[in-house]
Amino acid sequence: MKKPDASRGPSASELISKRIAELGDWRGKTLGRMRKLIQEADPDVLEEWKWMGTPVWSHDGIICTGESYKTVVKLTFLKGASLEDPARLFNSSLGGNARRAIDIHEGEEVDGTAFKTLVRQAVALNGSARSKPSGKAKGRSRPARVASRGRCRDVTRLIS
Repeated sequence: MKKPDASRGPSASELISKRIAELGDWRGKTLGRMRKLIQEADPDVLEEWKWMGTPVWSHDGIICTGESYKTVVKLTFLKGASLEDPARLFNSSLGGNARRAIDIHEGEEVDGTAFKTLVRQAVALNGSARSKPSGKAKGRSRPARVASRGRCRDVTRLIS
C-alpha cells in the first residue's frame, strides 16, 4: 500500500486504522472485518482517505467506500450496478444507474466469499475500463464541441 511522505501526516492506512479503533463498538469490528476481506481479495488495493474522513479502497479507480453511521456500516461500490451479485449482498442504493451499497446492521454478518467476489469483479471492471482505447484513439463519431459564451459550437467550424 502506498504511503505518503511522513512529513505530510499519517497515511490513509493509519487514518483508517484510527477510525476503526475510535469506533470501538460493533461498527469498528465490522469495518475492520470488511477491510480485511478487501485486502484478502486484492492484495494490491490502495487505501485512501477522502472527503473529510471517508475510507476508500481503490485499484485502477475506486472499488468502494466504507462509511460508518450510528446504526449501519455502509460499503458503497461506485460501479456496483455493473457487478454480478448472485448472493444479493447489495441492499441499498439500488435505484441508481451506477452505485450499489451494502448496509450492515449490528449483528449482521456478510458472506465473506461473496463479498470478496464483488471486490474482485470491481477491480476487474476498473482494469477493463483503463485498457479500452480512448475516444481519440478510436476516432470520434461526432465533432468535438467547445463552450463559448454559454453555447456549444462545433469545433470543425472553427478549424475549417
